[in-house]
Amino acid sequence: MKLEQKHYLELIEARINNPKSFQLALKKRSRRSVAGKDGRLLLLAADHTARGIIAAGNNPTAIADRFILLDKLVRGLALPGVDGVMASADILEELAWLGALEGKVAIGTMNRGGIIGASWELDDRLTAYDAEHIRSMGLDGGKTLLRIDETDPGTARTIEMVAAVTTQLADFELVSMIEPLPYIKNENGRAVLDPSEEKLIKVVSIASGLGSSSAFTWLKIPAPTNPEKVAAATSCPILLLGGDPGSNWEDVFAKWDNALKVPNIRGLVPGRALLFGDELDVEAAVARAAQMVRKIS
Repeated sequence: MKLEQKHYLELIEARINNPKSFQLALKKRSRRSVAGKDGRLLLLAADHTARGIIAAGNNPTAIADRFILLDKLVRGLALPGVDGVMASADILEELAWLGALEGKVAIGTMNRGGIIGASWELDDRLTAYDAEHIRSMGLDGGKTLLRIDETDPGTARTIEMVAAVTTQLADFELVSMIEPLPYIKNENGRAVLDPSEEKLIKVVSIASGLGSSSAFTWLKIPAPTNPEKVAAATSCPILLLGGDPGSNWEDVFAKWDNALKVPNIRGLVPGRALLFGDELDVEAAVARAAQMVRKIS
């Protein structure tokens, strides 16, 4: 299944002549439980553009073309073993309008205010969904990014916001998917990911305790070298992110495969790593990920 140019042009026309059809498509889609039959999940991540991330691999604007992005998502979502998508409102509405979200899990991204490269990057405020609209638009949960740098004052505001959102989503009995990441400043003062596994364990512990209830909290983290040690910091279900594709994709898949053996590591939520890889097309990359998540042949 692929997106035809004719159908995409019809979508553009609908934005002008029938804008309400996008909201209705999302609200009225057929739904399923998040855990499904086996409690394992493969979601495709497509919230990068809302934070200004449009590069993949060596191409600085790889995911900026909306037709190409939607085509890759439609093709990926049609494959067996793919449970759904995590995305911003524009992409979720477009996928629903195209009919690609029937019977799928839909997680709405929430805080995209930490624009990549901005001086306020870690003061990451709600600029996409809020908890009430996660509920009213018929979504299955909301995702927040929680980058923790102990030297950046913006971090405190972000922690407080993620805690409040987690409480609100739990009150609605909807998933709060938190992506806790340790950050540091490099020599140029730019916020970058801290590779320390000890720091990852620390932020996983912090994220697990946010809000007035953790009953509906899921975590989204990079695949660690020692997954048992990191996952032991929480009983919350964990999904592994993908990151930027590149020549080391075999190493990425090997790390996923190893980590998925840990009981509370329940699946994957990669985006660019599967959709924009240099050496594997969407169908091959997504099918391989689905095989690892569910150990199917």
